[in-house]
Amino acid sequence: MFKKLFGFLFGSGKGCSGKVSDGRGTLRELESFVDYVAKSLVDNPDEVAVSTVENGEGATIQIRCNKEDIGKIVGKRGKTIMAIRSLVSGAAGRQRKRVSVDVMD
Repeated sequence: MFKKLFGFLFGSGKGCSGKVSDGRGTLRELESFVDYVAKSLVDNPDEVAVSTVENGEGATIQIRCNKEDIGKIVGKRGKTIMAIRSLVSGAAGRQRKRVSVDVMD
C-alpha cells in the first residue's frame, strides 16, 4: 500500500497489484489507501466506511466510523488527519485533481 502511495507521489515503483505505476493513481486507489489507513488506526475496523463524493471542484473522500474511533483518526491536535490529507492531496496533485479528506460524525 505504501509503495503504491510512494509511486503516486514520486512517479516510480510498482504498486501493490504488481503493475508499474506511472505516478498517476486513480481516485479509487486513493480511496482504498484512505480506507487502509483508517482501518489500521481504529479499534473497530469493521465499522469504517470510506466513500467518495465528486463535485465541481474535485472530490471529497469521506470517512465514517464509530464515534469512539473518530479521535484515533483525527489524532492529537489533528496531526493524524492532517498527515492523511497531505498525502492524499500530494498524490491527487500529481493527477492535477483536487481531493480532500473529511471525517464524518
